[in-house]
Amino acid sequence: MPLALLAAFAGSLAIHVALLLGADFELFAEQEERPALRAELRAPPPPAPAPVAVPKPPAASPVARPAARPPRMVRASPAAPEAVAPPAPAAEPETPMQNDPVPPSTAAVPEAPPVQPILPASGTIRFAILKESLDLQVGRAEHRWAFPGDGTYRLSGVTETSGLVAVFKPVRIETVSEGLLAAGGLRPVRFRTLKNGRESNENADFDWTAGEVRLARDGSVHKIVPGTQDILSLNYQLAYLGRLEEGSGMGVVTGRKYARHAIDSLGEEEVEVPAGRFRTLHLRAMTESVTEVWIALDRHRLPVKIRFTDKKGESFVQVATEIGTE
Repeated sequence: MPLALLAAFAGSLAIHVALLLGADFELFAEQEERPALRAELRAPPPPAPAPVAVPKPPAASPVARPAARPPRMVRASPAAPEAVAPPAPAAEPETPMQNDPVPPSTAAVPEAPPVQPILPASGTIRFAILKESLDLQVGRAEHRWAFPGDGTYRLSGVTETSGLVAVFKPVRIETVSEGLLAAGGLRPVRFRTLKNGRESNENADFDWTAGEVRLARDGSVHKIVPGTQDILSLNYQLAYLGRLEEGSGMGVVTGRKYARHAIDSLGEEEVEVPAGRFRTLHLRAMTESVTEVWIALDRHRLPVKIRFTDKKGESFVQVATEIGTE
């Protein structure tokens, strides 16, 4: 094969590998985002003025009735004089007022224990990246995670070309996702990307109080749905989604865009990868491209196989070669 043709071929492979897990990764293609629904809460109209209460003067408070001492009340109940004589009953209606909420200083609620991670406290997964049509390894990837025990998490990923492709087109992409571990799973706060050791400006900052994410690339701000993940954390958020075998949905933030997508479940499958044989759940997200993820049901729902097929039909697959956990 002529050297120029070989270089072009290697360069083409490198570009696809860069797309496979980088900030440009078309895991979920751009979709037109529908305008967000807005709901306005309004206070209910005040109750009608009290015409109903006017015709009910006989239902006045029991304290006022003994003060009038009508003769019929005395004849109807021999115990009436005892009820009227002491002034104490007039103060009795005040007693229920003491059931008001206890002041915050004496009603402190015990702090809830921190959410425990489903994954081990720390670990690493290494992948080989193959071009399926050629059965050729063109890159490698490594994911690391850590849950320090203080309610935060940190994920890091490195993807790079390898072998002949790396000779002609070396590409190294590093991503970091940092955030909180909440009741619903991972809650990203910062997503950062480096390309060949340099800042790419394809970053994202999440503001969960406002329900927004800001993309550094163009400064745009997008409203996000609960459970939204960045391109790295989404692989590990799958462990926290309930009834995933019935399918699910997720908002996804890359270094360039935000979109919401459906996740289809294709059922359980036995898959064999270099790291071992696993009982997995096969998931798929379809847009202009197709992404499939196989998560190991007996291994903390870790992703052990990921396939990406672009809109031209080019297919690349990541297979786990090593899984190390504490």
